[in-house]
Amino acid sequence: MSVFKLSELSIYRCFHRCQQNLELPNFYRADKTEQPIYVRKFSIVENIELSTAGFLVDFISMPVTSGFTSATSIIIIVSQLQGLLGLKFKAHSIVDNLSKIFQNVQNVRMPDFLLGICSIAFLLFFRQLKDMDCCFGKENDRSKEKRKKTWLKKFLWFLSICRNALVILIASTIAFYFEKTGSSPFILSGKIQSGLPKFSVPPFSSQVGNETYTFLDMCSHLGSGIIILPLVSVLANVAIAKAFASGSSINATQEMLTLGLCNIFGSFVSSMPTAGAFTRSAVVSASGVRTPMAGIYVGMMTLLALSFLTPYFYYIPRSTLAAVLISAVIFIIDLKIIRLLWKGCKRDAVAAIVTFLVSVIFGVELGLLVGALFSLIFFLRSPARPKIEVIQCKTQLGNKYIVLKPDTGLFYPAANYFCNKVMKIIHKYDENNVPFIINCERMRSIDYTAIKGIEIISANVNAEKKRLWFMNVSLRTFNNFEAFANNKHFHFIDEEDKISSIFHDGLLINNADEVKEQLLENMIGHATFTCANDNKKGAETLPKLVTNSGDDGEVTLMLTPSQETKQT
Repeated sequence: MSVFKLSELSIYRCFHRCQQNLELPNFYRADKTEQPIYVRKFSIVENIELSTAGFLVDFISMPVTSGFTSATSIIIIVSQLQGLLGLKFKAHSIVDNLSKIFQNVQNVRMPDFLLGICSIAFLLFFRQLKDMDCCFGKENDRSKEKRKKTWLKKFLWFLSICRNALVILIASTIAFYFEKTGSSPFILSGKIQSGLPKFSVPPFSSQVGNETYTFLDMCSHLGSGIIILPLVSVLANVAIAKAFASGSSINATQEMLTLGLCNIFGSFVSSMPTAGAFTRSAVVSASGVRTPMAGIYVGMMTLLALSFLTPYFYYIPRSTLAAVLISAVIFIIDLKIIRLLWKGCKRDAVAAIVTFLVSVIFGVELGLLVGALFSLIFFLRSPARPKIEVIQCKTQLGNKYIVLKPDTGLFYPAANYFCNKVMKIIHKYDENNVPFIINCERMRSIDYTAIKGIEIISANVNAEKKRLWFMNVSLRTFNNFEAFANNKHFHFIDEEDKISSIFHDGLLINNADEVKEQLLENMIGHATFTCANDNKKGAETLPKLVTNSGDDGEVTLMLTPSQETKQT
């Protein structure tokens, strides 16, 4: 299938927000024998965006992004070696590419190779021009020499950012001269189809041979790709955006909106699926582009070039194009971060290594998905394996007790692990019926599965004597215990000063209503009060308690008359 690269649409630059996000969408025009219908497929991206699910791509960590960008850069460099060496073959992977290069090493064209090497040297030299310090002149004529230095720095900066265009212009001029005087020793880009694609509504049926495929038939043929392709496109887009963001924040939802709009409008010109182009992002970044306005400018120039300048593209040597791409992406490879991550956080280093290896061997799409899943597994493992701090304490009278302090809330992935660990601790310190107190200070939330698991432990431990207690329970957590479990199996302490009372039967009241009342009174002592009514004439104005219960939000309660009296 022959494809024709079209320009990025101005839509992309109008809707995406990150100024340093330099990825440019790839558009292709398909052959007449193939009619890709992707307008419905990429409507999925729009639906995801409308449901505000853009936060999902935030699970792509920086180590995964680093592994992805480094792998992509190496894949691009290897894929451009055939153009740099003057070879022509089709390869499907980096291993296949390297294998065919070694098989065809005797067919390397020296003119193309020399032109490519010279182009790389030219680009690398001109890349340093903008950083050169212009030191000349005498100290006594500072104003004049300063003006000269300023103008020279601006000139060198201009040459530096124009280096890609300059090297292509020079190489094309040399190729044109050889072509007119005889035959060019270089492999040229060749004829490029001119003009713009026809604008039309995408068809919802396709004729292939003697068979007619309806829209549902095409969706069935796509299979899981109708979900995977938009997802990978979004992940790749955000990963590229993070790679070129230079510290700026990335609005993932805005990227999804932009990508969806590009593909929806692209379907009206028979566009192939659109996603961020890592190669062209690297090229425009290396050219010094800093604002989204560059996308509109490049889009307009490309459309004009497709309309009027395509005959001249014939003379651009392929080795020079390969040199431009290699020079752009070679500085994006960042393997030093793996050594840095290994010294600090080994799981981040593993995520970067896995992403890099899978991307290089099996493809960047799969590598990005595997890396994101790998990071997500590490992220979920921490709350699923809570740490329990064990503190051996004594009261003023010398009574021993053990305090268990979990470091986070409890949810169903951690329920079985937490219960088993608590039982092991109880068996380890099980001497003279020493009581155990679970300090719930950090337990901001708990779900049904965890409560039922703790209920079983509490029922077993407290079968003969009250030995398992709960302290510093927030009101929300207490309400969950009250709603999901049998309170007769739970014993609560509302204050640390009452710990000594658990050693004396009958001194500590453990009625659920009393505990809840005490929790409310404790909250009242640290609360703010406002007046509340139902906005009706003659309605009674009641004091309203607004307090942070220690959970992730405020708790609003209407005070009873007795609590009102205590508060006043």
